[in-house]
Amino acid sequence: MMKMKQLIFITLLFVSVGVSFTGCKGKKKVATNSEVGTILENMPCEDAGKSDKNFYRASALATSSDLSLAKEKALLLAKQRLVTLINSNTKSVTDRYVNEREMGEASDFEQKFENLTREVADETLNNIVVACEKASVLDSKKYRAFVAIEVNKKELLEGISKKLTNNQKLQLDYDKKKFEEIFNQEMEKLAAEQAGK
Repeated sequence: MMKMKQLIFITLLFVSVGVSFTGCKGKKKVATNSEVGTILENMPCEDAGKSDKNFYRASALATSSDLSLAKEKALLLAKQRLVTLINSNTKSVTDRYVNEREMGEASDFEQKFENLTREVADETLNNIVVACEKASVLDSKKYRAFVAIEVNKKELLEGISKKLTNNQKLQLDYDKKKFEEIFNQEMEKLAAEQAGK
C-alpha cells in the first residue's frame, strides 16, 4: 500500500514537472559550436528594418573580430539593401506612372527618370537614421553587429521634385500629384509585403 502511494506520488510529480517545462518558452539553443553560435528565433533589429508606408527601411548583420568593424560592415550592408529597395520601388512607380500617362516617348522619359531617382536615392543615404543597433559576442570571441536604418519617404519625394524642376524636358511630363499618388500606393504595397515577412 505504501509503495503504491509512493509510485502515484512520483508519477504525479513527473507529470507536473513535465507540464511546467512544456509551458516555458525560451530561445532555442540549437547549436553551440563557435562556427554556428546560438540560433536566434528573432533577429535583433529585424522588425525595426521593415519598411512601412512612410519610411524605407533595411536591416543587416555582420561579424568581425573587431566590434567597430562589425558595426561598419553591418551599416554598409544595410545601406546597400536600402538603395536596392528604393531603386526597385521607384522603378515600379516610374513604370506605372509612364503607363498610366500614356506618353509618346515613354522609354526616353522612363530612362531619364530612373537615372534621376537613382541619383536621389544615393543622395538620401546622407540622411539615413539608425533605427536600431545591437551587438553580441560569439563563443569564438568574434563580434556580431545588428543594425536597422531608415529614410523618410517625404525626403525622397522632395528630392525627386527638386531634381525635376532643374530638368525642363522631364518637368513637362511630370504631374506631381499623379506621381505622388502612385508613389503612395506603391509604398503601401511595399509595407504590406514587408509586414507579411
